[in-house]
Amino acid sequence: MHIGLIGGIGPAATEFYYNRMAKAHDEAGAEMELTIVHASVRELLRNVLADEKQAQAQVYRRYVQRLKDAGAEAAAVTSLGGHFCIEELEAISPLPILNALPILEAYFQDHQIGRIGIMGTSAIMRSNLYGAVTSVEIVAPPGDRLQATHDNYVAMAFAAEASDAQRTFFFETGKALCEDQGADAVLLAGTDLFLAFDGHECGFPVLDGAEIHIAALVKASLGEHI
Repeated sequence: MHIGLIGGIGPAATEFYYNRMAKAHDEAGAEMELTIVHASVRELLRNVLADEKQAQAQVYRRYVQRLKDAGAEAAAVTSLGGHFCIEELEAISPLPILNALPILEAYFQDHQIGRIGIMGTSAIMRSNLYGAVTSVEIVAPPGDRLQATHDNYVAMAFAAEASDAQRTFFFETGKALCEDQGADAVLLAGTDLFLAFDGHECGFPVLDGAEIHIAALVKASLGEHI
């Protein structure tokens, strides 16, 4: 299957999706059919903060049409935070959308996860994954730490790199989610969080939401059921 990705939100996250998908296809000995369009992370962030779901869905729809014109048979958004309007997009999309949220729900059920901590944008943390995941109890950083998590995440995403201070902050926040709030693991619900976590030992169980989404995209690309 020819997969279309709405990328650019942010560029590092897009590269993460591309590299992981390309590696998986190489390991499977399969050719990858992939097209990527570049969206504006600033426009997305404005619409997320204003809860402009219909406006962002229309923006996505235009990108999906470009992907369809390029031969894509299904499309995906390379940002978990950018899924805030995914239902609105699915209603108007010219292609099937490979929605990460039900994929995460199925993963949690299959792995019998009871309580999960979450880190990402303020919107996705406050909404408990936009209310799309009901099989697990979700806990977010408490009080001012939630907004601080958002601020550090957005700054890191725009810079496309994690500072030592940001990495320390995320690791301390995740540790508290597990030790103080009883999370079985921490879900990285911001795709760019790999910049802080990839290749580093953080001291607590981590699930990368982007990795789970990517695995499903690879299955779809290879013609397998997801």
